Amino acid sequence: MKYIKFTILSLALITISCKKTTEVVAKKNVTNERPNIIWIMAEDMSTDLETYGMPDVKTPHLNKMASEGIRFDNAFVTNPICSPSRSAMMVGTHQVKTNSHHHRSNRKIPLDTQFKPFTKLLRDAGYTTILGNHAVMKKGRKIDVNFKHKPIGNWDGKTEFGLFDKYDTFEKEDQPFFAQIQLVVTHRGDWWNKVREESKHPVNPKTLTLPPYMADHPAVRLDWAKYLDQIEYMDNEVGMIFKELEDKGMADNTIVIFIGDNGRCNIKGKGYLQDPGLRIPFIMYYPKKFKGAQVRKDVVSATDITASIIDFAGIEVPDYMTGQPIFNKNFDRKFAYGARDLWDEIEEKSRAITSGEWSYIRNDMPEVPYDAQQAYLEFYRPAVHIMRQLYKEGKLNENQKPFFEPTKPKEELYNLKNDPHQLNNLASNIEYKEVLEKLRNKTLELDKQMTPVSSIYKPTSVPGQELVKWFRKEQPEAYKQMKEGVEVGYKKYSSAFKKQLKNKKSK
Repeated sequence: MKYIKFTILSLALITISCKKTTEVVAKKNVTNERPNIIWIMAEDMSTDLETYGMPDVKTPHLNKMASEGIRFDNAFVTNPICSPSRSAMMVGTHQVKTNSHHHRSNRKIPLDTQFKPFTKLLRDAGYTTILGNHAVMKKGRKIDVNFKHKPIGNWDGKTEFGLFDKYDTFEKEDQPFFAQIQLVVTHRGDWWNKVREESKHPVNPKTLTLPPYMADHPAVRLDWAKYLDQIEYMDNEVGMIFKELEDKGMADNTIVIFIGDNGRCNIKGKGYLQDPGLRIPFIMYYPKKFKGAQVRKDVVSATDITASIIDFAGIEVPDYMTGQPIFNKNFDRKFAYGARDLWDEIEEKSRAITSGEWSYIRNDMPEVPYDAQQAYLEFYRPAVHIMRQLYKEGKLNENQKPFFEPTKPKEELYNLKNDPHQLNNLASNIEYKEVLEKLRNKTLELDKQMTPVSSIYKPTSVPGQELVKWFRKEQPEAYKQMKEGVEVGYKKYSSAFKKQLKNKKSK
């Protein structure tokens, strides 16, 4: 009798165990059916790709990605500077609303508890979250967001602030996985000359096409050629990521998203609310759902990409997100809302909206010029030095002068279809009064919607103008080269400056 009872109990336990195993296997299979997602961010670049019609540059891997997926022609970041833009994308919520809109500020302040990084939502849903890639320059691990965080670890927003599970590699056992990979090569850096020197076909500065607001000068042409060389290097990195997916047999079930984290680092680009600063490339590859080349012209904000990733993962998009899933039937964005605030030592406040056809910019601090001579631009924009001198000599034309005027206009209005380079400010033109008022009022409405959740303001200290003053005095030969349009190396001299300050304090 005892034997029979034991047998019945054993059979029951085996049945329960088998049932649980079946449930685990079934759950794993359902999980593995969800797509892997790779989000590639190329740093500091506008729509300067061959697939967007950019002359003088060859980007075969991104051409192929666009020919097999979707190219978005009207995608915009919410801020033209890296850390506020990335803060918005990491939460899916406009950076002004989360009080993460000042560049490299509030780094020790936790996010307001109503917000979560989207990687937390993915992890809770069973995704492995990965930062970087082993094969790209500097391993692509940049995060750079304006709230308390660390790269790897758990997140509860109170005592734990980790954003990702692991670094650099995606494997089959990680599925479903989300990987965020930064392609740093297009960011200004000491590697630009080396990349050009090692290129098998460097871009010819003499034959390239410059935007009409750039001065036609040998140093400006060379700098533009170097930028395009970095883009070609970056395109090869995209090719390597795709090859790794194919080699590991994961290409068919992986969504690949390619964007720029903000606009190009040049005149009117990074740091400014004009088109070269806000408009970014955005290409999506998802072979299971989208076949053949598609082009979408509707307006997309970078926060919409975050919301779309959440949606692809089968997660309900939280109410706090200002982004909308792009492939939802109710997606209908009329305007992208941009903001520019603190950038290093330069206090600023400007707001903008674009409808794709119209661009409106409101400069609340018009007394701060575009050419504010901040240290970052002094070291990293050769065209600024060349054109600044040409401006003093009265040699810039009407398309090139505005960036170097002593003040900014209070309002700017551009018709992007007729004037894609934003050369003709229509804000004072009576014929466009109705358009101006409509966009002005919409911007004020969005200002209210994005009211910051707090007023905490703790910016990171930067050397700024003191570094430039020291450099002029202590490095006269290098300073002379800088004025002639040579990138002399920011890190080298900022390190020397900091070392000198430290030595003074220790005495």
